Amino acid sequence: MSHDDIAATVRDLMPGVLADLEELISYPSIAFPGYPAEPVEKMAERTLELVREAGFSDAHLADVPWGYPPIYGEIPGPEGSPTVVLYAHYDVQPASAAQGWTTDPFVATRKDDGRIYGRGAADDKSGIVTHLGTLRALAALGEEPPCTLRIILEGMEETESNLEEFVEAHPELFQCDVFVIADMGNLRVGEPVLTTALRGDVSCTVKVSTLEHPLHSGVFGGAAPDAMMALARLLTSLQDDAGNVTVEGVTGGVWDGGDLGEEGFRAGADLLPGVSLIGTDRVGDRLWAKPSINAIGVDMTSIADSSNVIHPTASAKISMRIVPGSDPRAELDALVRHLESHAPWGAQVEVTPMKAAPPFRVPTSGPGYAAARAALEAAYGKAVDEVGSGGSIPLLQTLADASPGAEFVLWGPEDTELARIHASDESVDPAEIEKMIVAQVLLLKELAAR
Repeated sequence: MSHDDIAATVRDLMPGVLADLEELISYPSIAFPGYPAEPVEKMAERTLELVREAGFSDAHLADVPWGYPPIYGEIPGPEGSPTVVLYAHYDVQPASAAQGWTTDPFVATRKDDGRIYGRGAADDKSGIVTHLGTLRALAALGEEPPCTLRIILEGMEETESNLEEFVEAHPELFQCDVFVIADMGNLRVGEPVLTTALRGDVSCTVKVSTLEHPLHSGVFGGAAPDAMMALARLLTSLQDDAGNVTVEGVTGGVWDGGDLGEEGFRAGADLLPGVSLIGTDRVGDRLWAKPSINAIGVDMTSIADSSNVIHPTASAKISMRIVPGSDPRAELDALVRHLESHAPWGAQVEVTPMKAAPPFRVPTSGPGYAAARAALEAAYGKAVDEVGSGGSIPLLQTLADASPGAEFVLWGPEDTELARIHASDESVDPAEIEKMIVAQVLLLKELAAR
């Protein structure tokens, strides 16, 4: 079967693939605490139906002690053929109106640019329909899967995942030659890349205290230290004037793969006019080979509830992305030491560690990676570059531990430049889904032939 035959078959299937994507977008499958369970459960049930229809006749909602269940299924391949695990997730980020959506996030909307807009359109319901489209393409070509296929669709990837515990409890379900993680994408539409490195994520909360109780800001201001001002100074100590991380002992390096570039980064980040990028070196270095640090939450009196008092305490949650090859516990310890030793004016500091998610580096010397590279190049008709990801997927290390020696392919339809995952007006380009389905069909054939 030629590449042209596969591409034509996938093209014919795309109306149905996109109809499924638009339906799945309509489910507000937000697995975060405080959100209704019914939409997540309906999303799981409908996705399970589609997975079964695609050929995973034994697919089921896995039994988990807590949280929303992953969907698991298997199709046996020819004797002696490789085993491939297909991964995506069916839960999504919240999509509040405050984010600035220009469309209803849970109504799939096609705009003049050809993209499909809606929460989960890219992250990661596009990954789900890519897997479904792969199976449908093989069936339309009159072929059985050339490899043993297992599928795992997670229900809590965006929040406190329960899948790592499931993998650890059932490692036999995840023994394979290649994991295909369809929760990534190209930097730009039409320019194929494989993701080979992911930063990890460590976080903590820091509470700064300066007074026993609030004080009148007129009577005591000018001599009594304000906890919020002390916290602000502590937070600014985490970066130099250029925005580089200043925490002593954290790991950094150099990125030698593809680069997004400042223009491409600005296109995806939507900085306000006049706002400069932070950090130094290439954008790829800053995103994938150096740590980054952000205050992602602050607790203190709101403006609406404020009065003329000096506040005794203020708190912040801090997230630091760490580079592949670093030890998350050691990186978190370095962050804690910095916070405990840099408070101004003798302010008391209480740091509570929260998370230490590991980074991940994809081995690139095996036959599975070579097959993926060849398949992606054929699907796009262009040379393939390697990039990193600033986002972390702690599950990958758990999968690697469960199936030592398995290779990883990280790709998908979520382009960095325009998809705006986790943000308002998230979208996906249908052409990326189409090419990724072609690439996955070619990958399975390549793996079976090696």
